[in-house]
Amino acid sequence: MISLKSPREIELIGENARIVANTLALMRKHAKVGVTTRELDRIAEDYIRSEGAEPSFLGYGNPGFPGSICASVNEAVVHGVPNDRPLEEGDILGVDVGANSKGFHGDGAVTIPIGTIGPVAQRLLSTTERALLAGIDKARPGGRLGDISAAIQSVAEAEGFSVVRSLVGHGIGRNLHEDPQVPNFGRAGKGLRLKAGMVLALEPMINVGRYEVEMLDDEWTIVTADRELSAHFEHTIAITVDGPRILTVASPEFVV
Repeated sequence: MISLKSPREIELIGENARIVANTLALMRKHAKVGVTTRELDRIAEDYIRSEGAEPSFLGYGNPGFPGSICASVNEAVVHGVPNDRPLEEGDILGVDVGANSKGFHGDGAVTIPIGTIGPVAQRLLSTTERALLAGIDKARPGGRLGDISAAIQSVAEAEGFSVVRSLVGHGIGRNLHEDPQVPNFGRAGKGLRLKAGMVLALEPMINVGRYEVEMLDDEWTIVTADRELSAHFEHTIAITVDGPRILTVASPEFVV
C-alpha cells in the first residue's frame, strides 16, 4: 500500500535526507587514492550518529549488512561491503547512504571518481547523474510512474549504456523501502498515477556493458555479469503540487 506523506512527515524525511547529503559530501571529500572503504564507513557512521541519527543500512536484512555505507567499486553495482582494499587511481566508487531518526529515513547515493578516471568512466558518471535528474523532472502530480522510468532509460541508452533491470528505486518514509517500486526502464504514460505527497528514492544504476548482474559470495555485493563498470546516483524526492522537490540537499557548510 502506498502512503501519501503529510507536510510534517516530509519535513522529517527531509531532515534525514539532509544528513545523508552531508554524509555523501564527506565521502566526496575523503575518498582519495590510498583510503579504504572501511575508513570511509567509519567517517560516515561517526557523522550520522553525531547528528542524532542511526545508519539505516547497518544491520539491515538477513544476514545483517555489516556497514553503515554501501561502498561499490568499479564493476560493483550496489551493496558493496566496506573493506580494507585501498582505493586506486582511476577507480570509481559508488557510495550509498541511509540515515534514520524520529521514525523516518533518508537515502541517497553518488559515484565518486578516484583521482583521474578514463573517458568512458567519466561519461558513465555524467550520464547516470543526468538520467537521475531527467527522472526527477518527470515526478509530477498527474503523471505516471512509467514517465520517470522511461526518462531515465532514454538518457542512459542514448549514450550506449544499459540500465539494470533487476534493481529498482522505491518509496521511502517510516521504512527504508516502501511501495512503489520504481524501475529505471519502462514506457511513458504507463503505470501508477503520481500524486502529491509521494516520497520516492530514485536511483538509476547504469552499466557500460550488459544490464545483467550477479551477487558475490558475500551475499551482498552485486556486480555486473560481464565485469564492466557500473555507476549509481540517488536522491530522495517529494512530489509536491508544484512538482518534484529534492530532499537530499547538503547543508551550505558541506557544499564545496
